[in-house]
Amino acid sequence: MRLDNSIPQAEQKNLRKMENKKLYRSMVNKKLCGVCGGLGEYFDLDPTLIRLLWVCASLFTAGFPGLLAYIVCAIIVPQQNQLPNS
Repeated sequence: MRLDNSIPQAEQKNLRKMENKKLYRSMVNKKLCGVCGGLGEYFDLDPTLIRLLWVCASLFTAGFPGLLAYIVCAIIVPQQNQLPNS
């Protein structure tokens, strides 16, 4: 346990990086709409792993909830090039 409230510089860097993270549909790792690619980039995971997990979860729930969630994400999550410049 630390006695002071200071945060190490490496942790401060990670916190700043996380504050600037935005979820978007990927234009690079795109198969259909880029939803799984964007999730993979956001969570620093391989987009193929996200796709496999999404398909497995969809199959175990009879497909409809996973397909509906993908369509909703494709509509709501902006594309990478549509993000406002900040």
